[in-house]
Amino acid sequence: MGDIAGAGFLSHVPTIMLPKEVRLELNEGRELSLVPGLERLRGEVLDVLKPDTFVVFDTHWFTTVEFIVSAHERRRGRYTSGELPRGIHGLPYDLAGSPALAVIMAAAVREHAGIPCIANDDAHLPIHYPTVNLAHYLNRGERWVSVSICQTARDQDFLAVGAALGRAIAASEERVVLLASGGMSHRFWPLSEIDRHEASDPIHIRTPEAREADLERLARWAEGDHAAVIDSMEAFRPHKPEGLFGHYLMMVAALGGRACTATGMLFSDYENAAGTGQVHVWFARPPQGWSGEG
Repeated sequence: MGDIAGAGFLSHVPTIMLPKEVRLELNEGRELSLVPGLERLRGEVLDVLKPDTFVVFDTHWFTTVEFIVSAHERRRGRYTSGELPRGIHGLPYDLAGSPALAVIMAAAVREHAGIPCIANDDAHLPIHYPTVNLAHYLNRGERWVSVSICQTARDQDFLAVGAALGRAIAASEERVVLLASGGMSHRFWPLSEIDRHEASDPIHIRTPEAREADLERLARWAEGDHAAVIDSMEAFRPHKPEGLFGHYLMMVAALGGRACTATGMLFSDYENAAGTGQVHVWFARPPQGWSGEG
């Protein structure tokens, strides 16, 4: 039987890929807490759990008429971001995949959620930096599978897809860690102002209301109250959560949805990135199980 060993809501913000001296210059001489946070997560958590596979809910991989799961034996090459080539360019990546897991995940979404989903191993299928950036810090030879964000999906679709993916993982033979790769509130400063808001201090989050909305969700996660976060999506939507917050909704649905009781442990400060809310939160499996049922 397969197993979800743990789950992380992790920032992939491009600044973590800049040279340290540039990060310090942008952040008033201080290191971004996101960088040592990923290093700590690898050493303190993932090296202990020893997962076979990472499943990444990738907030930059937007699809339109279906969800897609990467099904490659291996993805390798060099990645340059079309959005930020000055910061992420020629970055080597070499990621083993899990075609068998991808196929059963896609099939489970179709069967149990009734939502279109395919496993795709096209050699020219693009990879995106929410996967590449996290792999740069976390990969130690594990298998990596990416799941798209369907941009026409609604909250209930993400929840249904995540629940089906959780069933598929349980039916597999792999020990999996889920990575919801993306941010929280996600509105940028205008170009004419953005250079005055590059430091990580949350005072630079785009609006005070967005900052408070992010902090409210972090407080609920700390309590293990995922039902409150799921049920308040309508209130969160004006703050433009990244990827429709599909990365979180799919992750938590795979862990039991509203019944999930996992408390969130911070592996970074809550930080600003160009107006957006960024943080690393780790959810360990509770002793009584993800849904409090043992």
